[in-house]
Amino acid sequence: MASGGSSRMGYVLISVVVLLVVLATTQTWNPWPGWWAKFNTSGPIADGASRWQSTIGGSPQSVTLAGDSVIVEYRTSLEAYGLTAGVKLWDNDADWAGVAGDGTDAVVVVGRLLTKGYQVLDPRSGTVRREDKTATAVWTYRTGILDLHCGKGSDCELTAWDTRGNVRWRVNTGGIGFVLDAANPDLPDTNPMTADNIDDDVAGPRQMPALIGLPDDGKVRVIDTANGRLVQTAEPGAGQRVAVAGGRVLTITATSADGTCYFGVVATDPPDRGTVWRRDGLNLRTASNGSGCKQDRDPAGGEDVVLGVDPVGRPELIAAHDGRVLWHGAKGEEVRAVNDSYAIIRKGSTLRCLSLSRGSVTWTRESTGSAALTPDAVVIASTKPGRVAAVAPASGKLLADVRTNAKIFATGPNGMIAVDGRDMAYLPFA
Repeated sequence: MASGGSSRMGYVLISVVVLLVVLATTQTWNPWPGWWAKFNTSGPIADGASRWQSTIGGSPQSVTLAGDSVIVEYRTSLEAYGLTAGVKLWDNDADWAGVAGDGTDAVVVVGRLLTKGYQVLDPRSGTVRREDKTATAVWTYRTGILDLHCGKGSDCELTAWDTRGNVRWRVNTGGIGFVLDAANPDLPDTNPMTADNIDDDVAGPRQMPALIGLPDDGKVRVIDTANGRLVQTAEPGAGQRVAVAGGRVLTITATSADGTCYFGVVATDPPDRGTVWRRDGLNLRTASNGSGCKQDRDPAGGEDVVLGVDPVGRPELIAAHDGRVLWHGAKGEEVRAVNDSYAIIRKGSTLRCLSLSRGSVTWTRESTGSAALTPDAVVIASTKPGRVAAVAPASGKLLADVRTNAKIFATGPNGMIAVDGRDMAYLPFA
């Protein structure tokens, strides 16, 4: 009897499933999306601390605030969400994206791989404000847009735009080849420092620097962005690397001798190329461990601040513009984040924020977490348990302190964007 009852129950379940499939395929009634949504719903990213939480289209490559919109970039598409309520505003099938401008002047720049040109979109509606069909590369900054056009003879022209579509200047750069493409290709400048569980681009678009360097087959063509002039073509020699920072051209020399590397830095001021400052023994950490003396990366820092190591292994922060030592570390101290205004210094389990303009500590906080500097806050992410804090760099005021294991992707004047899997949440500041 028990066996017969089980068989009849199995027949009933099979019949129910078949009926549901028939109803779904005939579009009479489809219960599967609702059931799957309930099954796939995750818990809150930061229980009680988020203003809103939304399910997004996948794992993002980047998340950036553009005014009151949140721009989510995937590998082959992007979406925009409203910052107020997390409602999806529009989507686009572009392969790459970048955000330029700030506040109400922000725009979204999009394009396709292996295809020349780009579009400038309104961040609220996704409508096209301006379109270009021949540019090979685009750089997006908080203060404008740069694009590069190269003709058939590889003769190239760099153009500066404001976010409203007005041309600021154009300059012929000479032949640069075709190594620069898509959005924000790497330039020989400085790199922001990275932090665990915080996205590398959490600070959003950078200010357009006073000078930029365009790489060209071993040379660097240096452009003055104030008036659009080619002011120098730097040609580093053997064992040298060029980085452009603080309105200076830094030539970093690494020499192998006695089983170690010896470094030196010379900063020049184009176009006259006169030496502004020189430091022997300053290691800007452009050579990776195990690479010998081969320099394979740019120095860390902000636009006008570079992080180096003195001959006895202690960290230093140097003003790239004039070579001043802004901070000289003691034994056991390390720089965890730096921009042109502040540096976050760790010693043991203590973080302190140093004002580079005043040379004084603005606040101290006990934490073993990683840290990142943004224009609006210092973001501190800890694990075990997961916790994220946001602190005002100038005063030490605690802006947010939430329990979460989510990764922080972006910050703005009033809050942070956190992502965990396919869930995105807005964590407002107090």
